[in-house]
Amino acid sequence: MKKNIVLASCLVASFAAQAQSSVTLYGIFDEGVDYTSNVEGHSAWQMTSGYAQGSRWGLKGTEELGSGWKTLFTLENGFNGSNGTLGQGGRMFGRQAFVGLGNATYGTVLLGRQYDSVVDYLGPLTANGSWAGYLFAHPLDNDNTDNTFRANNTVKYTSPNVGGFHFGGTYGLSNQSNFAANRLYSLGVGYAWNGLSASAAYLKANNPGASADGALASGATSFVASSLEIYGVGAKYNFASATLAASYTHSSILNPAATGTQIFVGSIASPGATITALRFNNFELNGTYYVRPDILLGAMYIFTQAEVEKTNGNSNLHYHTVGLMADYFISKRTDVYIQGAYERVGGGKSGTVLDTAYVSGAAGVSSSMNQTVVRAAIRYKF
Repeated sequence: MKKNIVLASCLVASFAAQAQSSVTLYGIFDEGVDYTSNVEGHSAWQMTSGYAQGSRWGLKGTEELGSGWKTLFTLENGFNGSNGTLGQGGRMFGRQAFVGLGNATYGTVLLGRQYDSVVDYLGPLTANGSWAGYLFAHPLDNDNTDNTFRANNTVKYTSPNVGGFHFGGTYGLSNQSNFAANRLYSLGVGYAWNGLSASAAYLKANNPGASADGALASGATSFVASSLEIYGVGAKYNFASATLAASYTHSSILNPAATGTQIFVGSIASPGATITALRFNNFELNGTYYVRPDILLGAMYIFTQAEVEKTNGNSNLHYHTVGLMADYFISKRTDVYIQGAYERVGGGKSGTVLDTAYVSGAAGVSSSMNQTVVRAAIRYKF
């Protein structure tokens, strides 16, 4: 009898523990066909994966520890549905991989590979960081609002919501004896009240891409440089069936390497000169409107000022980027969409590839100052 009581007690305790823990499998599969108007003088057709949202699958879980504390983790894989390869440079869990502790009163601390504060706070106020994705990114995703890179070796803190305010920050270790080499830190603050939300964020990275095991690993960052600095502000208002958002971001890249931005346009070297700095100012206005509950229309306009600082003089460029999208939701999990982006480059000539148009996600760099990309795709969420 005593043994049965003990066994029953153990079973009850086991079931109670399981009830306080959970693990969820989730994912997104985004696959479509793109048309690019000009790739070195020719049009191009491609099948591509993960544009409106990155194709992914992941595991996330929590365990209640008592007294308001819980453990939480996420392992998120990115993949290319067109050919079955891994994303994010071949990493198994390249999108996210972290574990930490959370408390509703004190906030959350996470350790691992994570998003920075620009992605967390400013990204949701841009079209590319919320409803539209890759094609609507700012030129070369110079401000990382489209999640081009994640931060390795990172400690992140996120505060609880207090009176509509929340804040947070990250610190990515270099994992080298030179503590400051290839490290990253960022800060963000947000406010939400009724339909209004507003945010500001700042990021600084030293020697991004300089090493394989640093905060921004080589081959997995938008720029290889001595320094990357990003800051910005934005706001959004949610109406009954529409949204309207505006944002400003500034990016400063010092001493970009000749091999920088290879994941976008190849070398940005200037013949006969050394590029000492690139600076971008991005001004964006975007909005969405539900024609009916299953049809979403979206539009975006970005004006970007760019300065190319060289040893033989500076050049000033400007970019106009326009994006349109229509999304039809067949069910809660499945939708089909069509979207298009157009970019035009003007201003003085820098003697670099930046003088020609390149819509993020295009098949290649244009041979002129104009480029258009149109995409039709299906997306499934599970």
